[in-house]
Amino acid sequence: MRGSPVILHCDFEELAALAAATGRTLEAAGHQPAVTAPPQAIVELEALLPRLVGDIAIDTLAEQSSLRRAIAFLTDELRARLDRIILEQHPAAEDAVLAYFEYARVLTVLERLDRIGHDMAALVELLTGEPAGAESTQHMSFPQD
Repeated sequence: MRGSPVILHCDFEELAALAAATGRTLEAAGHQPAVTAPPQAIVELEALLPRLVGDIAIDTLAEQSSLRRAIAFLTDELRARLDRIILEQHPAAEDAVLAYFEYARVLTVLERLDRIGHDMAALVELLTGEPAGAESTQHMSFPQD
């Protein structure tokens, strides 16, 4: 059955924050392989980067899970960066304020993505009678209107 994607709406500032954080993380991974993100996170971030041009279409629960892992990883990285900047400079330093807003924007995207995941999982369970985590449900498309 052919389905239509679920849309994760993102505004310009959220996309810019996601792109900047993804770019920094991938750049650091290329220069410091000994102290970098896990390989799966790198793969998921590389897949995320070209999608950061507008709203993100999500076709399956498996795709939502992959996006969630990538954005959760970025959120953790941004939180650590925010903490580091605050401790190195000052809570009211311009860099700290900018880091806070970048973190907050990515955190709000993650929260919306979590809600989408819960809704998708509930719909999968309703339509199949199987738990959403079952292998058979991970690649299920959603029916068109």
